[in-house]
Amino acid sequence: MEALGINPSGLLTQIISFLILFGILYTLLYKPLLRIMDQRSNKIRESLETAEKARAEAARSQEKMSAQIATARSEGQTMISQSRDLANRFREEELAKARQEISKEREKAQENIRRERDSAVEELRSEFADLAIRAAEKIIGRSIDKSSHQEIIEDTIAESSKFGRNDKKHSTS
Repeated sequence: MEALGINPSGLLTQIISFLILFGILYTLLYKPLLRIMDQRSNKIRESLETAEKARAEAARSQEKMSAQIATARSEGQTMISQSRDLANRFREEELAKARQEISKEREKAQENIRRERDSAVEELRSEFADLAIRAAEKIIGRSIDKSSHQEIIEDTIAESSKFGRNDKKHSTS
C-alpha cells in the first residue's frame, strides 16, 4: 500500500477519526434532525387528519343544515297551506252567516210587507164597508125613485174618490 502512497497508520487514524466524527455527528445532529423531521412529519400527518375530520364534520353539518332547511321549508309550506285552508273555511263560514242573516232579514221584511198589505186591505175593506153602509143609509133615507138613486150613487162615487185622493195625499206626505 505504500507503493500507492497510502500510509496505513495515517489511513487508520483517518478512518478512526472519520468514524468518531461520524458517531458524534450521528448522535448530535443526525438523530435530533431525524427526530425533528419525524415530529414534523407527525404534525403534518395530524394536521392532515384534523383537516380531514374538519372537512367531514363540515360536510355532516352542511347535510344537517340542508336537512333542517328542507324540513323548515316543508313545515312552512304546510303552515301556509293550513293558513289558506283556515282562511277559506273562515270566509265560507262568514259567507254562510251573512247569507243566513240576509235570508232572515228578507223573511222579516216579507212578513212586514205581508202584514202591512193585509192591514191596508183590511182598512180598505173597512172603509169600503163604511161607504157601502153610508150609501145604503142614504138610499134608504131618501125616496125610492130612479133620479134620487142616481144622485145617491153619484154622491157616493164622488165621496169615495175624495177618500181615495185624501189617502194618496196622506200616504205621500
